[in-house]
Amino acid sequence: MLTHLLNRRLLSLLALFFTITLIGCTSDQTESTAKVAEPTPPEWSVDANIYEVNIRQFSPEGTFEAFTEDIPRLKEMGVEILWLMPIHPIGEVNRKGTLGSYYSIVDYTEVNPEFGTKEDLKNLVNSAHEHDMKVIIDWVANHTAWDAVWTETNPEYYETDEDGNFFPPVEDWEDVIQLDVENRDMWEAMIQAMEYWVRDYGIDGFRADVAYMVPTEFWITARERLDQIKPVFMLAEAEEPELHQAFDMSYAWDYASTIRSIGAGEAGLSALDESLNENFERFRKQDYRMFFTTNHDENSWTGSDRDMYGANFENFAVLSATVWGMPLIYNGQESGLNKQLEFFEKDEIEWGNYQYEDFYKTLLRLKRDNPALHNGRAGGDYQKMHTDNDDQIFAYKRVKEDNQVFVILNFADEETGFSFASGEQGEWFDLFRGTDITVPAEFSVPANGYYVLTR
Repeated sequence: MLTHLLNRRLLSLLALFFTITLIGCTSDQTESTAKVAEPTPPEWSVDANIYEVNIRQFSPEGTFEAFTEDIPRLKEMGVEILWLMPIHPIGEVNRKGTLGSYYSIVDYTEVNPEFGTKEDLKNLVNSAHEHDMKVIIDWVANHTAWDAVWTETNPEYYETDEDGNFFPPVEDWEDVIQLDVENRDMWEAMIQAMEYWVRDYGIDGFRADVAYMVPTEFWITARERLDQIKPVFMLAEAEEPELHQAFDMSYAWDYASTIRSIGAGEAGLSALDESLNENFERFRKQDYRMFFTTNHDENSWTGSDRDMYGANFENFAVLSATVWGMPLIYNGQESGLNKQLEFFEKDEIEWGNYQYEDFYKTLLRLKRDNPALHNGRAGGDYQKMHTDNDDQIFAYKRVKEDNQVFVILNFADEETGFSFASGEQGEWFDLFRGTDITVPAEFSVPANGYYVLTR
């Protein structure tokens, strides 16, 4: 199914090209010259992180009820936003595999009976809220299943070919059909369905699948309507700056591609500098960006954490949690998710002994407690710290007034010594070792190791 992911990336890149051509959006890390509206992220999102939940694979039962039992554990780990992959019934016509794709939606106002009942979902949301966590759900506004209810009740909501037949939006997505995303009546029905989950079930926002394939005006309209019910959090599966007119956060796809290339030995650390600089140039500081080592697409179609990053997985996880934006954890990573989960079949996570739970807890608590790592305008500035060995060492600070986080990563397979070009030294607190540390003029880091220092 690699072509499935490649097609999604090709569409995203094409959308990116036309967006840059049309709006010429260039900005710096602090301010942007782009004249766009700015949604206000909910106050609770300022220091938040996000955790993606694949209900089907999370437990042997694969149900809302079974997942709800883990909410206290996830709260203790420091998780603040739960993103549930699509909760809706899955199409049977042209279904892929035995169980089908979560993104082949039959009815926007029902839940997949394999996951449980609406009451089970409401209990999940209530439990999350009782633990001071938020819940967003995946939303697929570009296409539905072939046997979706709208194909019978409102066939005018779809695009058709010259013979009047429905068709897939992309050749490889043969299990779904293209909605007419310019149809304003369809917009109204779609937005009413979104309002239903926020109003009646307490959902706190949405992750929008292939958001770039739907007009930005639709998302602006939906956001305005949803915010009238309560402040919601909106995540776009996209990397187009213009979508921040409606969304709080977008995917850092270029960054994700870059760290995979570095992990595979196909690029050096200079590519990471280039990727981050591009992020700062294209996006405003108030634009939340989601940084990650994996998600459901990367895991199922590209490889496991071990496949992609080898001995440097922890380095890339530290980087993703501290370098900028909001970190994502995909379910199972806290147990060292070292297999690719089947996408269309039952293939549950092997939980083991939660070997990375304390690791993530340390990073997530640092993000919550240190303003330098907060999201958007609330967070600190990024400062690259050059060394005389930048081919193997990647070092940087996040600085917010008197709060500083200093990260030093060694991507070499051997202990590596170096000195800072700026003569950086002084007293710090070593977060993972729990001790004070003096950074001398000449420093060394263990093989594939890291330091996360605070001041």
